[in-house]
Amino acid sequence: MQRNTVTDPSDILTPAASSPDAPAQLTARDRRVIAVLLVSTFVVILNETIMSVALPVLLTDLNVEASVGQWLTAGFLLTMSVIIPITGFLIRRVPTRLLYGIAMALFSAGTLIAALAPGFPILLAARVVQAGGTAIMLPLLMTTVMTLVPPARRGAVMGNISIVIAVAPAIGPTVSGLVLDLLGWRFMFWLVLPIALIALGLGRRQIVDIGEPGHTPIDVPSVVFSALGFGGLVYGLSTIGQSSGSTPPVLVWVSFAVGVLGLVAFVGRQFVLQRTDRALLDLRTFRARTFTMATAMMMLMMATLLGTIVVLPIYMQNVLMLTPLSTGLLLLPGGLLMGLLGPVVGRLYDRFGARALLVPGTVATSAALWSTTLFSTDSPIVLVLGFHLLLSVGLAFVFTPLFTAGLGAVAPHLYSYGSAIFGTTQQLAGAAGVALLVSVLSVRSAELAAGGSPVVEQTAGGVHIAFVVAACLSLITIPGAFFIRSPATG
Repeated sequence: MQRNTVTDPSDILTPAASSPDAPAQLTARDRRVIAVLLVSTFVVILNETIMSVALPVLLTDLNVEASVGQWLTAGFLLTMSVIIPITGFLIRRVPTRLLYGIAMALFSAGTLIAALAPGFPILLAARVVQAGGTAIMLPLLMTTVMTLVPPARRGAVMGNISIVIAVAPAIGPTVSGLVLDLLGWRFMFWLVLPIALIALGLGRRQIVDIGEPGHTPIDVPSVVFSALGFGGLVYGLSTIGQSSGSTPPVLVWVSFAVGVLGLVAFVGRQFVLQRTDRALLDLRTFRARTFTMATAMMMLMMATLLGTIVVLPIYMQNVLMLTPLSTGLLLLPGGLLMGLLGPVVGRLYDRFGARALLVPGTVATSAALWSTTLFSTDSPIVLVLGFHLLLSVGLAFVFTPLFTAGLGAVAPHLYSYGSAIFGTTQQLAGAAGVALLVSVLSVRSAELAAGGSPVVEQTAGGVHIAFVVAACLSLITIPGAFFIRSPATG
C-alpha cells in the first residue's frame, strides 16, 4: 500500500509528467492552472447558491408572481442542462485558455447585466448568460485535474475540489442574508463581479493549453437532440418542483415527452457517431463498471441532497419560524466542516481507496437523513444543527471517492466526456430530487389542510413525509458503496 506524505498544498497539485524530460517549471505552472480554476469554480458556485435566499425579496422588488420569478432558478437550470452535455466536446475541441476565457467572460458579463437589470426580463437574461459560463467551469476543472495529476495524488486534489463544492453553497445563503439585510439584492452581483473579473484576468495570464485540441466538427443534430432531451426533462422536473400550480399539467407532460424522445434520439445518435470518434458525448465511458456505478450513486446522492436542501429551509422558516439569515447561519457550520474534511478525505482516499470511505460515508448520510424523521413543530435548533453536521460528514466521505474513482476508471481520452456526464446527470438528479420531495410535501400538506389541521402542522406533516422519502432513497446507496473500486494507480 502506498504511503501518502502530502503536507503542502503545492505538493498535492503536482502534475503527472507528460514525458521523462518534462521541465521542472511545469510543476509550478500546472499548480497555478488548477489553483485559478479552483478559485473561478468557487465564484460561479457561490453565485448559484446566493440566489436561494434572495428570491422572495426579488419577487417583491420586481413586482412579479412566484410562478414567474421561479424562472430565475428554472432558466438557470435549463441553460446548464443544455450546455453541460456539450462541454465534453468543447474541452476536446477548444484550447483550454480560450475556453476558460469564454466561460469567465460569459459569467462576468451576466453578473454585470444582473447588477444593472432594470426589470425581470433583463435579470432573467442575465441569469441565462451566467449559467452559460457556470456550466463550463466544473467539467473544465475536473478534466484538467484528471489530465495533470498522477493517479496516486488525485484523491488529495479532489479533496481540495470538494472544499470548493462544499464551502461555496454553505456560505452562499449566509452571504445572501447579510447582503439583503444591509445593502439590497443588486449588491449580491456587485460583490461577485470584481472577484470574477480578477479571476478572468489571472486566468488569461496563468491558464495554459492542456493537450492538443482536436478538429472534429460539432454534430448539429446531437446538439438539438441534447437540448430537447435534457432541457425537456429538467424543465418538466423543475416545473413540478416549483409546486406553484400555475403550469397546466398538459404542458408538464408534453415537456416530459419531448425530453424522453429527445434523449432517446440523442443516445442513438451518439452510438452511431462514437464509432468514428465524432460523438458529442461519448457513451463508451459507461463500459467502465466503476464509472457507471459511481454515476448512479452520485445521482441518488444529489437527488436526495438537493431535495433535502430545498425542504430543510421550508421547515426551519415555516415551522420553526427562523429568519432567512438565521437559517443561513445555522447551516454554515456543516458546510464549513465538509470543506475542512475535504483534504483529509482526499489523503485517506489516496491511502486506503474508495470503498473504505464510501461505506461509512453512505451509512452516516443515511443515518443523518433518518434523524430528520424525528423533527416536529417544536424541535430544538440543536437537533437540526446536529443533523446537518452529520450529513456534512457523510457527504464529505462520499463525494471525493465517487468523483475520483469514477473518472479514474475511464480511459484518459474520455475524461472530458466523463466530467460532462457527471455534470449532466447531477443536474437531472437534482431537479428530480427537488420535484419528488416538494411534490410529496405538497400532497401531504394538502391532505392535512383538508382535514382542518393548522398551517404549521400542515407544513410539518408534509416535511416529515418528504424526509422519510429522502431517508429511504439514501438506503440504496449503502450496498452500492461496496461495488466501487479504486482504479489502479499505475
